[in-house]
Amino acid sequence: MKQRIVTAIIAASVFLPIVYIGNFPFILLVYLMASIALFEMMRMKQIPSISLPAIVSLFSLWVFLLPTEYESFPIHIDMAVKGKVFLFLVLLLLIITVISNNRYSFDEIGFLILSVLYTGIGFYYLMETRFTGLLFVFFSLFLIWATDSGAYFIGRAMGKRKLAPTISPNKTVEGAIGGIVFAIIVALSFYFFSDLQNGIDLIRLIILSIFMSVFGQLGDLVESALKRHYGVKDSGSILPGHGGILDRTDSWLFVMPLFQFLFTL
Repeated sequence: MKQRIVTAIIAASVFLPIVYIGNFPFILLVYLMASIALFEMMRMKQIPSISLPAIVSLFSLWVFLLPTEYESFPIHIDMAVKGKVFLFLVLLLLIITVISNNRYSFDEIGFLILSVLYTGIGFYYLMETRFTGLLFVFFSLFLIWATDSGAYFIGRAMGKRKLAPTISPNKTVEGAIGGIVFAIIVALSFYFFSDLQNGIDLIRLIILSIFMSVFGQLGDLVESALKRHYGVKDSGSILPGHGGILDRTDSWLFVMPLFQFLFTL
């Protein structure tokens, strides 16, 4: 527990100021985190990090992450062009199965394509949420952290019914409900003590928060299912006591796209 707390403090002291600064430093941080997350996915599948499929996948991720509306970014590319480049890279990955004489199977290439989408969509919308406004990204992050804390503490204190015993045996239904309650409390705090009320009404915010909390917990379970399927305890070891980047951002990958979709309705 001591190691987890120390790591969390150090990580927060680096991450939160860069989120606050935004702009190019934040984009670089997102690129770094997303790249590490992709390599963690490769590690689960035992795909060499230094290989042609890995290099093409990493480049595909970088293309996917390119901001489309951020004026200060040196490279400008609209969604249509980005989609065409990404599709070309997908075809290139498929061609690798032929030129490598099936050294890299269709199964491995399909895994890489899905991994790029899995990590790319979530981290891209983390940037989009930051560009929408600093308040929105902090709201999303604190709601995710509140969900995790509520699920942990309520689950330990009151948890009896298993939520997904074959995927994550320690998670309980009571904990999941506790996570939703904590998320609503955070949402209400932001509504009454920040400018968030100027952009959304209270009922809509509560409904949005419930969906975000549920999807955050589903994102956590998805990564747990991946690790269990591939026999991996943690996605990585870059964060002592916490595991890898995916272990800490699995909820973000589901919540950030959902927030952008629902908030703009």
